[in-house]
Amino acid sequence: MKVKISSFLKERPNRFKPSEANELGLQRLYKINFSGEIHLADKKTNTNMILVKSGDLVISGINVEKGALAVYQGEEDILATIHYSSYEFDKSKININYFKWFLKSDSFRKILLEQTKGGIKTELKPKKFLPLEIDLPDLDSQEQILKKINSMKNEINELEQNVSCDENLLSKLKQSILSEAVSGKLVSQNPKDESAVELLKKIKREKEKLLREGKIKKGKELALIGDDEVPYELPRGWVWCRLGDILLFSEYGTSKKSQENINGIPVLSMGHIQNGKVLTNSSKCIHFDSEDLPKLFLQNEDILFNRTNSYELVGKSGIFLGENDSITFASYLIRLKSGINPYYLNLYLQTDIFRKTQINPEIIQQCGQANFNGTKLKNTLIPLPPLAEQKRIVEKISKLMKSCDELKTKINQNKINAERLMHAILREVFGE
Repeated sequence: MKVKISSFLKERPNRFKPSEANELGLQRLYKINFSGEIHLADKKTNTNMILVKSGDLVISGINVEKGALAVYQGEEDILATIHYSSYEFDKSKININYFKWFLKSDSFRKILLEQTKGGIKTELKPKKFLPLEIDLPDLDSQEQILKKINSMKNEINELEQNVSCDENLLSKLKQSILSEAVSGKLVSQNPKDESAVELLKKIKREKEKLLREGKIKKGKELALIGDDEVPYELPRGWVWCRLGDILLFSEYGTSKKSQENINGIPVLSMGHIQNGKVLTNSSKCIHFDSEDLPKLFLQNEDILFNRTNSYELVGKSGIFLGENDSITFASYLIRLKSGINPYYLNLYLQTDIFRKTQINPEIIQQCGQANFNGTKLKNTLIPLPPLAEQKRIVEKISKLMKSCDELKTKINQNKINAERLMHAILREVFGE
């Protein structure tokens, strides 16, 4: 039977201006994820808001077909921005769980394309949503369809749990490999290698040379490392040192405001550091004649450290593998230029050991942002192998991570298969 959605859904009419909404003292819906989970926050608003009551169907006007919809089950009323819509529903006509699955189906996407201007590319407001005509079976048929979906969903959930377990195991495997590498247990030591102590002496001489040439400024003396600071014992030939001991120099990026759609030098931001790598696809630039250039041009194998971000992301780092003198970086990133193998330094910065013992205890949080400045970074500890062993470690890690990447590809394919299976089930019960 063809019916309009308005025959069983009724939009909740309450609207509030920002001042009125803030006076109500209600929690605010700030996100519905694609699994249908509602996230709330105590935040004031600068935009108009709608009211949501317990039992209402809440829909994101932007991502409804991806699963951003839910029935709110809380006891207290909440508010949501006008990018959401809230509906009461007639239980004598619609099983709301059936309807939620229908809204994720290809059949609903087809209806949007056929019956609305702009289809799924524009925000789905109530005035477009409620007049849509759909084929709606009776309640008993809705129940039978829902049972079939739930039965298959249980199997898909099991597959997704296996994928999630595999992802966790792979993450632990990678960290185990990295831990072995920076503990001197991944490759054998060669007593003929020049020791890390000698390497530190060479780096010190190189810094003195750069200082005499006026290429770097004299930094503060770093404190000696106390026995209580050392996380674990190292093999012979290795040494614990401070990161500042092996850095030739470090510097913050440009504070110049970057802009889109200008002809200039691309500026990398914190979002360009991903999984130990530095992405170079920035659309924001500063002008060629900026006073920060050419000093802040990135060079191949520079390392970028993210000093300001959320608590979980501050401290992430990556190695820049790009063309010299073509890209710069923003001020909340720190460029590290060391006298050791940059790939070894980069892999150490990715370890849980570094994160848990050196970064987390010293993070400062203010105004919703976490910070870890350059001075603290220089005082962090690094387990330093001989230079020749650094190279062997990097080569071994490269081979092992290639195998891990192959496992990751298989896991991702299993995840895609689970998603495709769910789409296939919805196509079977709702049609295309």
